[in-house]
Amino acid sequence: MPQWDADLYLKYGNQRTQPVIDLVNRIQLENPRRTADLGCGPGNSTEVLRRRWPDSLLVGVDHSPEMIAKARKSFPDGRWELGDAATWNAGEPVDLVFSNAMLHWIPNHAAVCRHLFDQVAARGALAVQVPAHYDSPLHREILEVSRDAEWVERMEGARQALTHESPAFYYDLLAPRAAHMDVWETTYHHALPGPEAVLEWFRGTGLRPFLEALESVEQRGRFDIPLPQAVLRCLPLTGRCCT
Repeated sequence: MPQWDADLYLKYGNQRTQPVIDLVNRIQLENPRRTADLGCGPGNSTEVLRRRWPDSLLVGVDHSPEMIAKARKSFPDGRWELGDAATWNAGEPVDLVFSNAMLHWIPNHAAVCRHLFDQVAARGALAVQVPAHYDSPLHREILEVSRDAEWVERMEGARQALTHESPAFYYDLLAPRAAHMDVWETTYHHALPGPEAVLEWFRGTGLRPFLEALESVEQRGRFDIPLPQAVLRCLPLTGRCCT
């Protein structure tokens, strides 16, 4: 079964880290004493937090052993924990609970967001970024390929793997408990060389549930065959892609 590939994930590290930088710059905290980076991955988001608040006691948490191993290799002096953000407990409330591109991998956002908010200290902050590409042409094409008769039943779980809600959902859920709420949407346009580069990006993240649903390397290869043409249907005539 495929595992998280930290090196593949970081191949587009600059692009993947930009939402982290933008979110960190919007956080209105001066000197958080304790910070938790949930879904820290290979540590790229944690590094942004470390640069912003070098004196904060910072812990990175991720459920993937491969990602935690990469984070430890990149920053051996950091504090890294293998754990599930949906049930993670800070012990003592922390000043900043931060999460980038993690929440959509977890079901039941109402319960999870309340749980994460409970880990935040008084006058602290919960800062979360959730990808919102589910209506993109590429995502629709991947779903269409997954409905091929060869594996349509096997792919049912993959089609339901990512959880997403509207901005209004999160506002209505947390605004009654928060002194201040800041909610926004941003579109990031990434220029990539062509279809294979676009698929390589998605193989590091959103394609994983579909590939994991297949039994063998041979099956995964057959699943990949129609995807470049599917991507081409989404591309501008220049061969560049915005995702």
